[in-house]
Amino acid sequence: MTFIGWKKIKETGPILDKVRELVLETFEKSEGSVQDGMDISLCGINTKTLELKWSGANNPLWYLQKGEAKEITATKQPIGQVDNPVPFTTHSLQLNKNDIIYLFTDGYADQFGGPKGKKFKYKQLKELILANAGKTMTEQHNILTNAFTNWKGNLEQVDDVCVIGVRV
Repeated sequence: MTFIGWKKIKETGPILDKVRELVLETFEKSEGSVQDGMDISLCGINTKTLELKWSGANNPLWYLQKGEAKEITATKQPIGQVDNPVPFTTHSLQLNKNDIIYLFTDGYADQFGGPKGKKFKYKQLKELILANAGKTMTEQHNILTNAFTNWKGNLEQVDDVCVIGVRV
């Protein structure tokens, strides 16, 4: 596995392209056929200009700008083996002071629980985030953690769970 030129990649889309390449190289070294992949959301923020560069493999970016909820759609493919791979798109976004960005895995939305043992789902996650966006990031973290724990109840956690919120 070679990392030549790795540090020179500055755009999030080409970084995900490189990650896919490295993952596929690793899969090829495995015994048998590996048909696995991962969804990912990757961003970089220029802290001087507040310009955000973002790319996603199946996972969107949610953000709040001037109190309005917005979404940038991900490239609809995972990191891993796909039939017709396309380069990951790099999206640019001008952030403003007090905007909030949210990146997440699918684990929160895919968690089974509640009174009927169903998935939490993205709609409910988005509603929970939007209802609490005016609170501090620490309060939001606590609310998300408690909601997840209560939803899951005694059921087993089905996947990795990560929600990252950043207030600019």
